[in-house]
Amino acid sequence: MTEFDYIIVGAGSAGCVLANRLSEDGRHSVLLLEAGGSDRSLLFRTPLLAGVAYWHRPTNWNYLTAPQTHLDGRQIKWPRGKVLGGSSTINGMMYMRGNAADYDGWAQAGCTDWSYADVLPYFRRSEDAPGRAGDPFHGQGGALRVTTAKGENPLYRSFLDAGQAEGAPANPDFNGARQEGLGFYDFNIRDGRRESSATAFLRPALNRPNLTVWTRAPVRRVILTEGRATGVEVARWGQRQIVQARHEVVLAGGAINTPQLLQLSGIGPGDVLQKAGIPTLIDCPEVGRNLQDHLGVYLTYAARDPVTLYALFRPDRAALAFARAILFGTGPAAAVPLEAGGFLRTRPDLEIPDIHITFVPGLSLETTQKGQGRHGYLINFYQLRPDSRGQITITAPDPEVPPLIEPNYLATETDRRCLRDGVRLARRIGENPALSRHKARDLSPTEADLASDEGIDAWVRQGANTIFHPTGTARMGADPGSVVDPELRVRGVAGLRVADASVMPTIIGGNTSAPVMMIAEKAADMILGRPPLPRVDLPGAAG
Repeated sequence: MTEFDYIIVGAGSAGCVLANRLSEDGRHSVLLLEAGGSDRSLLFRTPLLAGVAYWHRPTNWNYLTAPQTHLDGRQIKWPRGKVLGGSSTINGMMYMRGNAADYDGWAQAGCTDWSYADVLPYFRRSEDAPGRAGDPFHGQGGALRVTTAKGENPLYRSFLDAGQAEGAPANPDFNGARQEGLGFYDFNIRDGRRESSATAFLRPALNRPNLTVWTRAPVRRVILTEGRATGVEVARWGQRQIVQARHEVVLAGGAINTPQLLQLSGIGPGDVLQKAGIPTLIDCPEVGRNLQDHLGVYLTYAARDPVTLYALFRPDRAALAFARAILFGTGPAAAVPLEAGGFLRTRPDLEIPDIHITFVPGLSLETTQKGQGRHGYLINFYQLRPDSRGQITITAPDPEVPPLIEPNYLATETDRRCLRDGVRLARRIGENPALSRHKARDLSPTEADLASDEGIDAWVRQGANTIFHPTGTARMGADPGSVVDPELRVRGVAGLRVADASVMPTIIGGNTSAPVMMIAEKAADMILGRPPLPRVDLPGAAG
């Protein structure tokens, strides 16, 4: 077929949800296009291997940012999934919705149907959280399995005890009545295996006769005819092919690929398009702008006790752990080593948390013996709502040329202050006797790094890194300058929508995978003309 009712570009966190929902009643033909290939690999099924999957080049876009002025000129690697399931197939599987205030802020800015009360029903529709049965904040029987970490490594409990000794409240559910506090996280893990958008939403729908999935089929441009998106040009089997859409084209490529494709299609800032040799069809200055990402830092410690990830990678222990995970879905390889942490305020005058802090019983997010190097542990945190804004811009008319990625990290003093204050807070937790009794010595930062604001800033510039949450580059808004309206329709073009992390007006205060799936759930109702799910107003609501 070369004509479908709906064409979805990108089979990531959003695209797989859309493919399921748009095809489920059998009335519409749906084509899902993915530039990458299959996700059927033990690398993606085994949770512990998330630290390997992040950097697996064959299933990764392998992006690299421009040199960052406020990070000592470093270029930052930006892994993004190029595989069915997209980044949900390579990420850390943490299920986090963000703070209710994030969505209420969207509504207050004009996106009136995107408050927390409006989006909570869509989170619940997706979710299957058997461990939280009866909880009004959570769903049962949805496609996406959510389980709470067991936290079997004793270092997790020591970290939580240290945090609570420093004044942090305990929190058993960061997606429930409140977000602030420390505890064990929820993950998208089903029976010891990764639960991605592909396994949860796409795989159950693959036998539907009205759903077609093309892998290794990168889209080169959206076809516009008299102001309407009528199809896409796709590269498949070495050939270029035009596929037509009877109703709509939906872009779900994420915060990098979606603005890149819009610009390649002639929709974007006129000056950028002119420099790249693309005719300007819709001059939309904000396409690619408003880029936001979470930037994290890592406090590392050498450990006294051989209970860290390093012990797991002795060949006999590794073989046993992976055998248990693969055969029975149990053991340390069936979990992600990010199980404990939470959300804290670096200053008491703040109304909601401004950092997300996580403990890792190892020295790196890379879960290999080489990545660990020795026995140790780390405390990681990132600023939840950075003020700095960057942009994505194409530099050539060829879609195989990566766009210029300019996050513009730490461009504001507010952002630098937050990380500075966060270092001091994380350091207090690390030095509390409940945790420091496991410490052999500090690795980084040193006492000299912490001696002054300038020293902390210099340490941050040398080591801060992405937390893999790019958003905002096709901003949703009620104002005419926004890229998409609150119905996710691209302004100035009929039959074209965006449903992915790029539509977020402001970044969510937490991980972005679950919010992207929620956006796709809500988008599906909009596309099909169904009424929205009824609002759910609950007291507290993750404040």
